[in-house]
Amino acid sequence: MLPLQVIDSFLLNYNIGQALLLAFVLATVGALPLKSTKIIAANTILFGVIFILTPQALVPTHYLFLGIALLVVGPLLWTTSKN
Repeated sequence: MLPLQVIDSFLLNYNIGQALLLAFVLATVGALPLKSTKIIAANTILFGVIFILTPQALVPTHYLFLGIALLVVGPLLWTTSKN
């Protein structure tokens, strides 16, 4: 487990949108070895909702647009997946 001071010192340098974007990238890369398009689609939809529901006082507006784009792409991935 990481001490809270390490996490706090990391988050002080970045805004919450950048931390969420890093979490999205890491979750997507972590799901790639499973070779399941439905898991990638569910991950995309989930982070789209998270980006949209994040208060705009904490993140710049372009993260809202990223959330909208992820909510458009996620269901398309889900629909076109075979497994």
